[in-house]
Amino acid sequence: MARRVAICAAAQIRNEADIWYQRFQGMLLECFESLVDQTGLTFDMDTGVRSVVTCSDDVLDARTISDNGMTDVVGAHYRGEEKMAQDGLNGLGYAMASIMSGHDDLVLLMGHCKESQSESRHMCTNLAFDPFFTRPLGLDYLNACGLQARAYLARSGLTEDHLSEVVVRARRQAAQNPFARKTSRVTAQEVSASPLVSDPLRALHYYPATDWAVGMLLCCEDRVHEFTDKPVWLTGFGSCMDSFYLGERDLAFSVALQQASRRAFKMAGGIDTGDIDLFELNDAAAHQMALWAESIGLVRAGDGAHWLETGGPDRHQVNRSGGMLNGNPLMLGGLARALEAFQQLRGEAGDRQVDGPQRALAHGTTGPAGQHHAVLIMEN
Repeated sequence: MARRVAICAAAQIRNEADIWYQRFQGMLLECFESLVDQTGLTFDMDTGVRSVVTCSDDVLDARTISDNGMTDVVGAHYRGEEKMAQDGLNGLGYAMASIMSGHDDLVLLMGHCKESQSESRHMCTNLAFDPFFTRPLGLDYLNACGLQARAYLARSGLTEDHLSEVVVRARRQAAQNPFARKTSRVTAQEVSASPLVSDPLRALHYYPATDWAVGMLLCCEDRVHEFTDKPVWLTGFGSCMDSFYLGERDLAFSVALQQASRRAFKMAGGIDTGDIDLFELNDAAAHQMALWAESIGLVRAGDGAHWLETGGPDRHQVNRSGGMLNGNPLMLGGLARALEAFQQLRGEAGDRQVDGPQRALAHGTTGPAGQHHAVLIMEN
């Protein structure tokens, strides 16, 4: 039988618009030193960390083999290091599998991203598209989100008023999160007055460019007591990739997220959304909160507008962190969702703490209009 896996500790710096004053190695070092202080972990080859999973991107780092620049900082010198260049939640899935298989007892996961240092993050995401047919059209993650939003609004009945209220709520929730990107409270009218960036999406409907770093220590059940008395268990994981070309996908419903959720629920013991106390969904754009809620089965397909109107996000404890919409960098959105779930399950979420959650769902996605999805089930 596979071993149980827990997150023993987590560390982060604050999400910021532009960490111009620090290289990414320094951002990571803050998280690394915090994890050492919290747990006393060592890098002894017999009992310490022998494997490290890092999350970075060559394009956003403006260097090839981006993980090479962080090897020493995260303690990976002369030991195993694996790079995750998709959403960081996949790194948690990879680390989880390494421990469950018996390959490792401990795995250190470290991730960083500085969206601010590129002239345009949209030029960066344009490179994710086919170089012959779709890249020359100027497609990027923002205008792919616009195409998705148009399709979803037409099917679900969501309006611009719905989108504005989602943004208002995200800013309100983020104000209670000391590590959230600093954003101002806004009114629905201010959101609706922000400029169009990819019809029907306005500037405030899309997440702002953000810099951030994060770290987590994962451990097998037999050794959890060495590092914490408040472990958070990883009980289910699933991932799925949708078709590459946007024209081959149903943009108004994510089959990939539906499948990833089903796999995670099955692994966690055959549970469903009714067994989840807290949901952290990776909403890069305002329409995606309802779209992802439909795709995981929290909301019946087509009922996203009604769910928002009737207070569904508050009722189901969705994105108490403020979500990616308030500001988490590309690639680390899923890790931000898992970190919030970790804090909530340990009762350490401060003013935004949910009353007694036992099980949480963290979601990560990457690629245009949510091409790839990963879902993680976490329990205290």
